[in-house]
Amino acid sequence: MTAYRDQYASLFNDGQNVVVVGISNDSQADLGAWLKDADFPFVFASDAANNGATYTRFGGALRPNNMVDSRAVIVVGPDGRIAGVIPAFNQNDPTAYEQLGAIVDAVTPEAAQ
Repeated sequence: MTAYRDQYASLFNDGQNVVVVGISNDSQADLGAWLKDADFPFVFASDAANNGATYTRFGGALRPNNMVDSRAVIVVGPDGRIAGVIPAFNQNDPTAYEQLGAIVDAVTPEAAQ
């Protein structure tokens, strides 16, 4: 997620009009510490206590072991609706950012120009 943080302004127009949520089965304490230490400009959510229920409400599908996929990303558009779900966001894969950017651009076309 550090690469995403570092590309946030240029790729996603500083997050204008969208909310990006990274969701995992990591504990709230672990995610909070990581978020604070790395100064991320987006939201992390823990689904550890809910056994994946929060993630499925956002439109994600659980793995066979009922766990959230590793570092799932949910994009909420300016209308408050789910614009896209990336079930397994690989922060080391440049194509992951292309996929995320395409979702953001689809709901904020003015930002893509």
